[in-house]
Amino acid sequence: MDPQKIIIDTDPGIDDAMAIHQAFSDTRLRVMGLTTVFGNVPTAIATRNALRLAEMAAYPAPVAHGADKPMKRVPAPPADFVHGREGFGRVPAAEPLQNADPRSACTFLSETIINNPNEICVCAIGPLTNLAMALERCPEIADLTKSVTVMGGTVTRPGNVSEYAEANIWGDPDAAEIVFSANWDVTMIGLDVTEQVRCGPEVFNVIARSSPRIGGFLNDAVDFYLDFHESKNLPRKCYMHDPSAVFSVTDPDLFEFEHLPLEVILAGEESGRTMVSKSPNRKTIRVATGVNSTSIQKKFIDLLSVADKLADDRRGSIQ
Repeated sequence: MDPQKIIIDTDPGIDDAMAIHQAFSDTRLRVMGLTTVFGNVPTAIATRNALRLAEMAAYPAPVAHGADKPMKRVPAPPADFVHGREGFGRVPAAEPLQNADPRSACTFLSETIINNPNEICVCAIGPLTNLAMALERCPEIADLTKSVTVMGGTVTRPGNVSEYAEANIWGDPDAAEIVFSANWDVTMIGLDVTEQVRCGPEVFNVIARSSPRIGGFLNDAVDFYLDFHESKNLPRKCYMHDPSAVFSVTDPDLFEFEHLPLEVILAGEESGRTMVSKSPNRKTIRVATGVNSTSIQKKFIDLLSVADKLADDRRGSIQ
């Protein structure tokens, strides 16, 4: 079977880095590109970080710079208290050797989807501004995209930026409403499941021993992320938000789903809330409601443990 073609829309971000290296290490996926957006860091840093991740893995994925701010609302400050000012915790910034794709994220998304009809899964692990803008500029991509997976939202659990809202949806609720209401196949991987998947230092230590470069980088970066979770009076483990979204593409059998008609609250105290709609005409979204966290942790370790070997193989094939 041919690998699933995927575009990852991202704001790297520590758990974004985990998810991207996971995807690079999964031979069931072919990463067609990374598109960047504001969120965990400003978009310029997100683009730099995405290029750095692709170079680290010697993965030939173009990186397209995306939206710098939400569609309508005033942008919120980056979440540097979660991911560090440069996005990778205490790991110092480093400039990539390659340049970003000359196309905007919107153009890259639209052109790649049109050129690969019904073959692309878009996995969005940041605010949904790029996807919404691509839909507005090129509505036909809704019929040409195989599927859209969104890491964001919550139905049964409290939010993580307010009582009601999860960070990615809250970052641009107008964009989320456009994406959720469009006529394409949407899966939401929200806090309902991602907060059930947690990894502690021992997981990243194992990966670092097996893949000293990529695993070692993640091990260094995640220390800051673990500190944040511990500061919230949680165990020294981190939620695996973005890796869970990628796993829902490769291993949907590890999740339980319900089809629910969701809408996004756009303003007020509940801005960014994803709630079950009372409208009889609202389209349904496949919402993850359960997850096999033990199996995901094992698969994550298995994939990242061979990250260095795969990167070396790719470098060898280029030379």
